[in-house]
Amino acid sequence: MEDTIKEKLIIEKDGKPTECDVLFTFDCEDTMKSYVGYTDHSIGKNGRKNIYVSGYNPLDKSQELENITDPRELEMIADVLETIDEESKKM
Repeated sequence: MEDTIKEKLIIEKDGKPTECDVLFTFDCEDTMKSYVGYTDHSIGKNGRKNIYVSGYNPLDKSQELENITDPRELEMIADVLETIDEESKKM
């Protein structure tokens, strides 16, 4: 990962800065984008830690995260998260 996004992110949640831990990053050749997965350690209704994924430009020094709204991107990210979940169960 580039120098701009490290192990922690600060995002705005409910109008307040919230520190998040970066869990993983990946690039997708199909979308030509980079993605970062992170958590604020909140727990969802399913009892599991909430994980968020945003797009980012590794060359952009502003570190702005992009919301993902494209259904194809959302499906691809769901597949990545499922793969990560399956791999973590093997450990």
